Amino acid sequence: METASEETLEKGTNAFVKGEAAIKPEFLTTKDKFHGFIDAEWQGSKGDKAPENDTTDETSVEEPEPKKLKVEPEERNNAGKQDGKRLRGQNKSRPHTKPTAYDEKRLCVSVIQNRECPFGDKCHFHHDIGEYMASKPADIGESCYLYDTFGKCGYGLACRFAKAHTTPDFKTMEKADLVKAYEGRTVMKNSLSKDLQNRLRKRSVAFKKSAEYLKTLSNNKDKKEQRGNGDACAAEVSADPAGEKQLVSTEAQASPDKQPLVKTVGPLTDADVIKLRPCEKKQVDFQDKLYLAPLTTCGNLPFRRVCKRFGADITCGEMAMCTNLLQGQQSEWALLKRHESEDFFGVQVEGCFPDTMTRCAELINNNTDVDFVDINSGCPIDLVYKKGGGCGLMTRTRKFEQIIKGMNYVLDVPLTVKIRTGVQEKSMIAHKLIPEMKNWGVSMVTLHGRSREQRYTKLADWDYITTCSKLASPVPLFGNGDILSYEDAMKARETGVSGIMIARGALIKPWIFTEIKESRHWDISSSERLDILRDFSNFGLEHWGSDTRGVEKTRTFMLEWLSFMCRYIPVGLLERVPQKINERPPYYMGRNYMESLMASQNVGDWVRISEMLLGPVPKNFNFLPKHKANAYK
Repeated sequence: METASEETLEKGTNAFVKGEAAIKPEFLTTKDKFHGFIDAEWQGSKGDKAPENDTTDETSVEEPEPKKLKVEPEERNNAGKQDGKRLRGQNKSRPHTKPTAYDEKRLCVSVIQNRECPFGDKCHFHHDIGEYMASKPADIGESCYLYDTFGKCGYGLACRFAKAHTTPDFKTMEKADLVKAYEGRTVMKNSLSKDLQNRLRKRSVAFKKSAEYLKTLSNNKDKKEQRGNGDACAAEVSADPAGEKQLVSTEAQASPDKQPLVKTVGPLTDADVIKLRPCEKKQVDFQDKLYLAPLTTCGNLPFRRVCKRFGADITCGEMAMCTNLLQGQQSEWALLKRHESEDFFGVQVEGCFPDTMTRCAELINNNTDVDFVDINSGCPIDLVYKKGGGCGLMTRTRKFEQIIKGMNYVLDVPLTVKIRTGVQEKSMIAHKLIPEMKNWGVSMVTLHGRSREQRYTKLADWDYITTCSKLASPVPLFGNGDILSYEDAMKARETGVSGIMIARGALIKPWIFTEIKESRHWDISSSERLDILRDFSNFGLEHWGSDTRGVEKTRTFMLEWLSFMCRYIPVGLLERVPQKINERPPYYMGRNYMESLMASQNVGDWVRISEMLLGPVPKNFNFLPKHKANAYK
């Protein structure tokens, strides 16, 4: 692994190992001492007896092993095979409990909304309020964020903070002044309506502009076939110049609608009116902005709201599959939701065919409020790549061109593209693609300085990003890779890029946007970091719900985020500032118990942090992170 320092740093009797962050010797400790301290303090804070719902032993997993030395090809082939199959990936069979499994029996929505249940006796949910309240888990806290913010809680008696807005006779209270203040105000945009969902499922949505563009593709294909067939009689036609002229003239008269549109002096056609010219598209200023990357799983709406508070300029929804959007899948449409605080917002779509991508762009254009649409041409996962999407598009330039031109044709907002350096590590192709994409009509390009093959095994190649930014001019090019401090951001800006995209750096420390804008290292306290997590939990309850399902969904996404956030090392503990993104944190004691707890890479300790904010976990709770706790190589 490449590191900022190629030498082993020594101070007194302590040695800083290559690949590990340099922490002041007085804070360093061993694995056993670290976990002994955490467990002892936790049990002490809860009393001599561990809490009844403490599921540390059940949920914790062995921590990832340290980096292994490279093995020879023969050894690798033998070690990586089992029953003749090569083992690939990690945590693919991780346990996944649906939030619905945490409720023994839920309260019927009709009771919450105070209306008659349409299913009558056949309904499987609770209708007896007294019976439900007797079996309902204990409340998490005394105040409800939704009730305090909006004046009413839509989850009523099912809310895990119900006592805050429920009378002794089980009636839900409201704060009239707050309710009136939010009346007519749309806090959340881009929700999928039932009408649109039904029309998508019945395939009754009209895609007029997409049909126009796709017709030109089929016409071009027919013309190529005709030209291919015409080669056989080329000699015969060329022998008679008059005949050739007559043939062309007859073909033109027979199909005037198939002729390419050119700028002519004459009547204005319908096609001229319908087509949106580049100068008429919504103008967006991308210059010198901080862009929060579209992060799968962790880049959800509550997390984006946290980053907006710390100064992120541009936010983008998680990658959405175009086919799922066209089928009206509620879970996929949820990725397009936009909060009112996101003033510069885009959505990212993934697909590999011009017809589906063009229709998806038209669907987004007509039914959502976005500032730009981004094409994901950098996703490295096999599921996407093997069908030709993500990174696969970079090697299918003909399809890529048709997708970009088609989406540009139907969109009223700018179209952007996110790419990598290439597929193979030693075969970079981004510098060849970028000049082509300028001609295809892309409004902005984001370049991640790694190939698909590399993943995160090496540092991002910012020299290559510099070369590409010059080729992209005047089209803006954003650089992405290894930004974890304002010093990293300053070096990145010196390369000439138009802006910076931040991904893992925002997950490790979301206040990085403030650090960059204020040009400082923020030695943030553990209590401030816990407040950030508290904000996330409140935003999560607003977004996913304050009932048991919503609470556990919020907890799951918080734990996914903590698998990255635990890598942060407080500035005051570092021997050498700033922390580098490719340096593994060694075991260290924080300046207080909370700082030490937040440094733990053990799942059980993350669960403990979540319990401080969202109450004890259910008895059947199980969690394994999607990413390794210290995913460094």
